[in-house]
Order: sequence, then C-alpha cells, then structure tokens
Amino acid sequence: MLYDLRRADARLKWLVTCLLATFGVSYLFGGWMVGLYAGFTPKSVVATYAEPEMAMRMPPDTTVVVQHPMTLGELGTEEHHTVDRNLLIQDTHVHVPMYGVIAAALSLVVLGLSLPRAAGLGLITLLFAAPWLDFAGMWLTKLLSPHFALVTLAGGWAMGLGYTIVTVIAAWQMWKPMKGVAA
Repeated sequence: MLYDLRRADARLKWLVTCLLATFGVSYLFGGWMVGLYAGFTPKSVVATYAEPEMAMRMPPDTTVVVQHPMTLGELGTEEHHTVDRNLLIQDTHVHVPMYGVIAAALSLVVLGLSLPRAAGLGLITLLFAAPWLDFAGMWLTKLLSPHFALVTLAGGWAMGLGYTIVTVIAAWQMWKPMKGVAA
C-alpha cells in the first residue's frame, strides 16, 4: 500500500471525502443528463447516436390514411436529442480527458485503501475502462451497428459502479472508528 487512508491525518481524510462527494454530485447530475438526452435503454442510445439511416426506417410501399381529430399533446411534439458526428467529436474531446482525470483521482484514493493487490488493480482498471467502453460504444453505434449501444450502457453503468465501490470502501476505511488509533 502506497499510503494508508485508515491512518491518515484527518485533513487528508476530509479532502478525500470532499473530493468523493463532489464527484458524487457530478455523477448524479451526469446520470440525470444522460436520462434526459440519451436514455438508459439500448433503443434510446441507438436513437441518440446511430446514423440517421440506421435509426430511421424507410416508409412502407403502401399507406393507409385515417383522419381523426387530435390534440397538440397527442402529436408527440417532443423531439429526441440526437448526436451527430461533429458533436460526438466534441464530446469525446471534452469528456474523455476529464474522465481520465477523474479515474486518476479515484485511483489515487484506491492506492490508499487496504485492498488486496489484485482487487486494487482490478478497481483501477475498471475506473479507466468504463469511460473507454462508454465512448467506444457511442462511436461503434454511430459507425458500425446499433448493437454496440449495449457497450455504451455497460460503460456508463461501470463508471457509476466504480465510483460507488471506491466511495463506499474509502468512507468505511477512513471514518470507521479504529481501536487504539487517534484520527
């Protein structure tokens, strides 16, 4: 272990706690934003990221016209958010480095936890692999197949899982009263 958060000075414990709380707020709002713009189902991810020709079907050869009165609410005027290639380039440029910084900060916390070496390596790998999966899924959904929407969803859920694991273990180890040790 590089350092021990269980025995660290209270100021370092407080710094880590504030960092994790700040990331937690960010993750909550990030999840809310994903829910608003891309959704949490493969179908909604495909509708957001797939190329228009993949996401839209051609009209049938024959049609039936039916007329009946409708209200504005029945028209479904809410437009679904789509991400074109240029916006995905911008999002990748902005988000991937930031996710790397967040993964690095969380990994520094992992280094101070009392974990078996393999668990620490696995957790650090998860923290970095999750955003890679998230954005790889977006690009693969856009460029290759709607089936890659599952990769995007897996990456997003893995980011939340990695953050939650680090936060729960860190909070437990830092603030759990230890016998015979002053904080």
